[in-house]
Amino acid sequence: MVAIQKDGLSKADVLEQFNCVVGVADASFKVKRGEIFCIMGLSGSGKSTLVRHVNRLLTPTSGQVNVSGVDIMSLGEQELLKVRNEKIAMVFQNFGLLPHRSVRDNVAMPLEVRGLSQNARWKAAEEALKLVELGEWKDKFAHELSGGMQQRVGLARAIAADADVLLMDEPFSALDPLIRRQLQDEFMKLAGRMHKTTLFITHDLEEAVRIGDRIAIMKDGAIVQTGTPEEIIMNPADDYVMDFVAGISRINLIRAHSLAKPRSEYEKTHGKLPNDILTVSGNDTLRQIIIKSTETDGAILVCDEGLGTEGVITKNDILNGVIMGTEDQ
Repeated sequence: MVAIQKDGLSKADVLEQFNCVVGVADASFKVKRGEIFCIMGLSGSGKSTLVRHVNRLLTPTSGQVNVSGVDIMSLGEQELLKVRNEKIAMVFQNFGLLPHRSVRDNVAMPLEVRGLSQNARWKAAEEALKLVELGEWKDKFAHELSGGMQQRVGLARAIAADADVLLMDEPFSALDPLIRRQLQDEFMKLAGRMHKTTLFITHDLEEAVRIGDRIAIMKDGAIVQTGTPEEIIMNPADDYVMDFVAGISRINLIRAHSLAKPRSEYEKTHGKLPNDILTVSGNDTLRQIIIKSTETDGAILVCDEGLGTEGVITKNDILNGVIMGTEDQ
C-alpha cells in the first residue's frame, strides 16, 4: 500500500508489478444527512467494494470511515455488530431472503437479532410491508414472490430495521426495465418520506441521475468526479465522464440558472429588455423553458428569487442546452 501511494501507481501498474488488484484508491467523499448519494461506474470500478467499507464487510488497508461521528475502523467485534444491526442497513442485489422464513419473518429478522418480542417485531415488519405495498403477502414464502416483490421485501427489511443509513448495492439491476422503474419510483417516494441517508450503488447513469441528489463516478477504484446530476452533465471532469453523459437526456435535468447569462451582459449587446418579457424561475427545467419559449420569439428573463439575481436565456441558449455534450457535437 505504501508503495502504491508513494510511487503513484495506477491499477494497471499494481496488477503488473504485484499481481494484485486495487479495489479502492484514495476515495474520499461526504454524504449529507438525508441525502441519496449515488456511486456509479462500470463493472470493476470499485463501487461495490467501496460501499462494503462503510459497514466494514471489507476492512480498508488505510483511511477512515466515519458514520454519524463514529469511526467504524475503531470498533471492536461486538460494537461493529451492533452498528450493523441498528445504524446501517443494507439492501443487496440478490435479495438475500431466507427461503424457510415467511415474508414477515424475513422482514423482522434484524429486530429478532436485537432481541425484540415477536409482537413488536411483527408489528414493525407489517408496517414496513404496507409501505412497499406487500401487506397481504406477509405469510407467503420467498419462492412464491416475483423478483420485483422479493426486492421490495429486502427494502422492507431495511425499513423495519429503522437504521440511520441505507446501503443499496445495485438493488434493482437484476429486474426487468418496467419493474425496475416502478421500484425506483417507490423508493424515491419512500426516501422522501423517511429522510434516510442512502448510499445507492449503480452502473446505470440514467438510474443515478433519476434517483441521486449527488453522484460520485468511479474508475479503476478512484472517484473521478462528484456533483449533482446537473453539474456532472453540464461540466464533465474528463473524457471518461463525458462518454458516460453523452446519451443522457438533459431536458429534465438542466435548470434555467445554468443556461442564463447576466442581464447586464445581454442588454449591452441587445438593448434594454421589454417590460412584458416572459419570465421563468431559476429552478425551472429545460423542458419547462422549451414549453415557455413557444410563447415568444424573443429572449426569456430568469428570476432567481432566492439569490435575488436575474439572467437572460435566448433561443440559442435553449438549443445549446438540448445538444450540449451529445456525440454529434
